[in-house]
Amino acid sequence: MNKYTLNNGLRVIVEPIPTCRSVSFGIWVKTGSRNETKINNGISHFIEHMLFKGTDKYSAKDIAEIFDGIGGNVNAFTSKEYTCYYAKVLDEHLPIAVEVLADMFFRSAFDPTELEKEKNVIFEEISMYEDTPDDMVHDLIAKATFEEHSLGYTIIGTEENLTAMNSDTLRQYMKEQYSVDRTVIAIAGNVDDSLMPLIEKHFGQYQNDGIEQSLTAPGFAGQLMFHEKKSEQNHICLSFPGLSAKDDRLYAMVLLNNAIGGGMSSRLFQEIREKRGMAYSVYSYHTSYQDGGMFTVYTGTAPKQTADVLNVTMELLHEIKDKGLTAAELKKGKEQMKGSLILSLESTSSRMNRLGKNELMLGKHYSMDEIIEKIESVELEHIQEMVQHMMSVPFALAMVGQKDDVLEGFRRDQLV
Repeated sequence: MNKYTLNNGLRVIVEPIPTCRSVSFGIWVKTGSRNETKINNGISHFIEHMLFKGTDKYSAKDIAEIFDGIGGNVNAFTSKEYTCYYAKVLDEHLPIAVEVLADMFFRSAFDPTELEKEKNVIFEEISMYEDTPDDMVHDLIAKATFEEHSLGYTIIGTEENLTAMNSDTLRQYMKEQYSVDRTVIAIAGNVDDSLMPLIEKHFGQYQNDGIEQSLTAPGFAGQLMFHEKKSEQNHICLSFPGLSAKDDRLYAMVLLNNAIGGGMSSRLFQEIREKRGMAYSVYSYHTSYQDGGMFTVYTGTAPKQTADVLNVTMELLHEIKDKGLTAAELKKGKEQMKGSLILSLESTSSRMNRLGKNELMLGKHYSMDEIIEKIESVELEHIQEMVQHMMSVPFALAMVGQKDDVLEGFRRDQLV
């Protein structure tokens, strides 16, 4: 891995992989729904859409045809803390990808007609999301976890907010948030000495300073939230305090997650799905932010089984709190984690994502040997410390589905 800094301060992270023929190229910007307000919530996601709707040089159709014509992929995504625009192409077509993505990034037209059409597209996306309760519940648990903090905002925003936005609104937000110091270029694949002159040509004139950022660390609200919706299942999430992306204990948390609900051999999957047949989908995951995190358990089950699923989940978590994990679970988790990391090295996209996210959020990079060493250093007592951390306060609980009295009387402090 090589790190370069252009004369304007823009960071460029490159991982040459001469054994492959593809290159993944990404523009990462450290802004997402967390940087928004109640009034403009959804604007980061809206800008992401609009950058594909044409520039002074290329129409939206041109952009699509260029990448189809070279057999490449171009896309983008918005998260709570960052936005990424990326392409994966054959190495010989990298100059085309860089030129077009740079034009989209710097010279998008934000045409008013296209703006209104794209609002309707996102309105349909919101409708689709509202028809998907197993997605909706994850936004609801974020709100139950962080309450009024911006980490509790949805990424997609609201129709009311989007309706009020215009071209000037989007340009002003980009001027404030899309600054040089908050932007990283990440590249992984078969590149040569022509790469940096190419990046300098298209990004060397980037001069935006943006506005000073002031983020407030999230607290853990631990609320109960319910959204009534006619559906065949109740979709349930429990959330516990997690760790920030910079916390050295993160590997212990990930290994704990693997044991609780991170795979088909996890305790939740085996007990709730395999042994009792009470759910098709049951899992857990940990989400890290700059200065906080959350550990989430999800289950979708029939309304008549809601109480039983919650009680079994509590029994499993009580057992983990009282007895911890076994040595076999820890060993299996370590092998699972190492395997996932090593397999991800086979993809230039995965490598580019790791480079961009690490530089943007951490400002540092670990070699695979260093990561494996950190994984191997986790002991059972470290896992137990994470259990105590998670269960030190009442958990948050969210459900989307049919009204069920079990929620009203369910004690969220029973693991404390």
